[in-house]
Amino acid sequence: MDNQYIRNLIETLEDTEIWQGNGADAKCAGYDEGIKILVEMFTRHKINQSQLFFLGNGGSSAIASHMTADYMKNGGMNTYSLYDNAVTTCIGNDYGYEYIFSRPMEFLVREGDLAVAISSSGNSVNIINAIEIARIKKADVITFTGFHSGNRAKQLGDINVYVPCKKYGIVESIHNLILQQIVDLIMERDGVKL
Repeated sequence: MDNQYIRNLIETLEDTEIWQGNGADAKCAGYDEGIKILVEMFTRHKINQSQLFFLGNGGSSAIASHMTADYMKNGGMNTYSLYDNAVTTCIGNDYGYEYIFSRPMEFLVREGDLAVAISSSGNSVNIINAIEIARIKKADVITFTGFHSGNRAKQLGDINVYVPCKKYGIVESIHNLILQQIVDLIMERDGVKL
């Protein structure tokens, strides 16, 4: 059996970039430094008991939903799911799909909260709208993107994780892996309070 897919996944993970902001000197020196910065950001929000919002479309919505549960249960953080069917369909119907995250966030997000935007393309209008609301509300933003390095979401976060690949499966797998690594590190450090 040829393990080219796994080799490609590992190579892409090794090439994944983590940025603090988007300036020319904002790129972390390596993966370990980037993970450290991400763990520090999530830890600060845990200590401050901030609300965490994970959001994404399609496969990224499954990652967002999964992480909403894991960061609450295993990470001991205050997470909020934006995936209630009635609310999502109501907002989509009344305002349009491009506002399914940003309209609820106008009511729910407070200064000092954290929005984690997961988007393979980094250009989904509903994700960009949600990031803009988070910025207006003075919440922190972490983006997880892929495909093209100039995508819109990657330009808007306080920390930006960029997977240099145009394959959904690879990008989504790496997003999930990094988010899982962060919560596992926090859980190993702090333990789980059940």
